[in-house]
Amino acid sequence: MPSNLILFNKPFRVLSQFSAEGDKSTLADFIDAPEFYPAGRLDFDSEGLLLLTNQGALQHIIASPDFKMPKTYWVQVEGDISDSALEKLRQGVELKDGLTKPAKAERMAEPDVWERSPPVRYREAIPTSWLSLQIREGKNRQVRRMTAAVGFPTLRLIRYAIGPYTLENTEIGQWKHIEPTDILLKEVTQFEEQRKRKTATSNRRRPSEKGHSRPQGNKISHGEGVARRKPSSKPASRSRRK
Repeated sequence: MPSNLILFNKPFRVLSQFSAEGDKSTLADFIDAPEFYPAGRLDFDSEGLLLLTNQGALQHIIASPDFKMPKTYWVQVEGDISDSALEKLRQGVELKDGLTKPAKAERMAEPDVWERSPPVRYREAIPTSWLSLQIREGKNRQVRRMTAAVGFPTLRLIRYAIGPYTLENTEIGQWKHIEPTDILLKEVTQFEEQRKRKTATSNRRRPSEKGHSRPQGNKISHGEGVARRKPSSKPASRSRRK
């Protein structure tokens, strides 16, 4: 049986969703796996690792910063990134929506990766450099804003890893079923048990209506707000992009 987890190497300018949006390319152009949805986001103009799942608890744990799955990016920036800029990234960068958490930031050699289409514009007078950046949060377009804040705008952004999962041996535009790690399965079990305990506690606190009669015309069944709605024909929304 296929697993509950899919690893996909998303190309540049592909939306991290299955639903159509204008003439933009979407996950539906690459992945044929009913009931699977992205666990988290990856920007239209970013490339690399995207995880998908058909299990709600897995989706929550992978996407939520509360579970602190580190995400590693390979970033091509404009200019030869300085030691002082790397140190600022490691300490945390002040953005409009607050201070980022400290990141792991290291200079790296240009990786041996696929050609981007269209390619990054080459400018002879301005050098470029690469860095590996690992973060544990998910502010909107965070990596791009972080490198710009320290003076080195992002030219190309590839997500290489999410936790233990990497792009190793996965070509651009390709996807495959993968197995959740033992640690991830343990987190799923703990999350579901915690959710069951909260539900049980909530039910115990709900006052009993036993022995309390209501006028027949105003009888209210449990879950009235749901019961009186007409069934929706609208498809379930899918995760959008990072």
